[in-house]
Amino acid sequence: MKAELLAPAGDVEAGYAALFYGADAVYLGLQQFSARATAVNFTPETLADFTGYAHSLKRKLYVAVNTLVQETELSSLLQTLEACRTAQADAVILQDLGVARVIRDSFPELELHASTQMAVHNKEGALALQRLGFTRVVLARELSLPEIEEIAAIPGLETEAFIHGALCYSYSGLCLFSSMETGKSANRGKCSYPCRACFQGPLGARHYFSMKDMALCEDVLKMPVSSLKIEGRKKSALYVAAVTDFYRRILDGKGVDSNRAENIRQIFSRPWTKFHFLGKNKEVVDPDFVGHRGLEIGQVEVAFQGKLLFRTKHALARYDGLQIDVKGFEKPFGFSLEKMRVAGQSVFEAKAGDKVEVSLPSNAPFLQKGERIYLASSTAVKGAYPYQKPKAGAFMPKTPLSVQLEIKPDLLKAQAMGQTCEIFGQFETAQNPGKTTAAAHQAFAKTDRAPFYLSDLKIENPQSLFVPVSVLNDLRRRLYQDLELPPKITALPPLPSALKNRKKEFVLKTDSAALLTKLDLTNMTEVIYLLNPETDVGLFKLLPKNKVRLALPTVCRRPKCFAPVVQKLLEQGYRKWEIGHAWGLALLPEKGIDLSFDTPFYMMNTQAFAMAQEMGATRACFAIEDTLENIRQLASKPSIETTFVIYQDVPLFTSAVCLRANSCRECPKDEKWSRLQKGKEQFDVLSKNCGTTVFSAEPLCLASEAASVSADYYRIDFVGKVYSPEKAAYLLDQLSHFKDVLGSRKGNMQRRL
Repeated sequence: MKAELLAPAGDVEAGYAALFYGADAVYLGLQQFSARATAVNFTPETLADFTGYAHSLKRKLYVAVNTLVQETELSSLLQTLEACRTAQADAVILQDLGVARVIRDSFPELELHASTQMAVHNKEGALALQRLGFTRVVLARELSLPEIEEIAAIPGLETEAFIHGALCYSYSGLCLFSSMETGKSANRGKCSYPCRACFQGPLGARHYFSMKDMALCEDVLKMPVSSLKIEGRKKSALYVAAVTDFYRRILDGKGVDSNRAENIRQIFSRPWTKFHFLGKNKEVVDPDFVGHRGLEIGQVEVAFQGKLLFRTKHALARYDGLQIDVKGFEKPFGFSLEKMRVAGQSVFEAKAGDKVEVSLPSNAPFLQKGERIYLASSTAVKGAYPYQKPKAGAFMPKTPLSVQLEIKPDLLKAQAMGQTCEIFGQFETAQNPGKTTAAAHQAFAKTDRAPFYLSDLKIENPQSLFVPVSVLNDLRRRLYQDLELPPKITALPPLPSALKNRKKEFVLKTDSAALLTKLDLTNMTEVIYLLNPETDVGLFKLLPKNKVRLALPTVCRRPKCFAPVVQKLLEQGYRKWEIGHAWGLALLPEKGIDLSFDTPFYMMNTQAFAMAQEMGATRACFAIEDTLENIRQLASKPSIETTFVIYQDVPLFTSAVCLRANSCRECPKDEKWSRLQKGKEQFDVLSKNCGTTVFSAEPLCLASEAASVSADYYRIDFVGKVYSPEKAAYLLDQLSHFKDVLGSRKGNMQRRL
């Protein structure tokens, strides 16, 4: 089956450009619940009009409703989903399990696509989402070709993979850096992009997390997926046109066009990478500069007295934009090319190969020989991608309407979609009954701006009576103004009955065998132990089985490695489990266990808790990045047990990018800790097994806030960082009395997320 080329649209102009240059489908967001909240996005009206146009071309339209939804926003969610249904969108892309439940129960005509924010990174996770009703999963960008092939082979499940555009340092959906540091949540579409910042670290001042852009180019032909996705809902229509055109030609067998690739680099690009698509790749970060660079066209040869000399590799024109990598500058120095000379003559244009002299602006920094020069804006390219678009409002989707018209001597009655309209009068025998029939068809075909069209008109006129055209038009207006197509959904799916009495007990979660053996855990109702494939299962004999809950990690690229450990523990009678991702469902039995959902499931609304229960969970955690106000609203409502995590070293980045300077072949893959700093903020970085986890130097502590929240369990985490038994014992004592500890942070407790 031919793969779909899927292009982004941050506004309607980008959408029209995408369709004109060959996109098979377009994805976009509305003005609420979009993970690109700062894009222009679409209104319900522009969505409906654009969808109608796309469908007229036999293309598809997907709406991203892919942010986390707080409890008070559920009514607004209904309005957003109503707009998707009215526009006849082909699918909704989502992250929040609560949104999935609302769509499944109240908007079943909308297909479910699992957003990249759900971090689907293995076959087991994809299968779990398929069982929940998802028809497509968007794969994590971190996957290699063999991993993609394994997931794409699942029968009956569509797969979608990114092929071009910006990359996140963290697995999408598992980045909490922006949220915990600034309150601007990536999971709510408001990321502040801390990955692009400069940090002081072991290699000096660098952009340790600033990723290059993905560009698979001809390797897209190796992709076995259903849909090939271009990133860029915050990019211009020009960028969308150029990238869509570039990949359309590749997919149509025309190969890679180097001139078109240059156009893309000039419009917007960071350095390009294939990420881990062809295997582990350490050259994926651009540590020296951030932002748009452009197309490299030469190097500084001489810079003096406000003049710059270099030999250009590309045609130039006056008013083009240039950028230069300047040593010691975080971003390239850019300026407009106002004056240019070739061979001593002032010129408007220069050809590739010409040695040009350019006038520098007065604020130009000192430029050194060899510094790279980029074409960052080209007048020629700006005019190279024209596109056509229809008249606004011309393709508003309409629903077929069947009308029954009954004509009696004293009554004229019309019915449609359960609505009835009547006009009383005196109607006499027609001299030409055919004219009445024709007039009725003409009158009821006038739907104007109504969201439907007349598909069928059945007329009952057994006495061949005559009705004036004015009366038929009046009847039509009265009938059509009362129709609402289809009826709006005004109520959320019903919830299970809420548990009334909360247990208010304390639990400990750890990945340290030393703490498990040396701490006095008498006051802990339960101990949650984070497993790894090498876990010594004999550890748990120290505690009663009913006090031990075993946890699987959120990210696992090789779930089969865990299968023997899990099976052995199940055989030994361990029935309490915790998972942080849907993939864990594949390793555990559907019945006979007590299952808890960890914080990465992001329980921020009652519909999400209800969905967790339907997935088999008996307990779920409040989201670690949620606000105290929202948690308080949820605390008394869930029908399953709740956990409030009150102490944790929050993983700000969970990444498949290695921070180590050594090559992969020389790497021991053991734990290596580094300290980074940005201003007064310090961060601890753990490199292990080809991945990186970034923590704030200060833990999150919500003990005092938790005292006002009625949860079943208050959880204390000693996971990720190393704790001595003495420090852990002190913290357990303080936290179990709802006392905050010094040197901690509050996250989003008092913020508006």
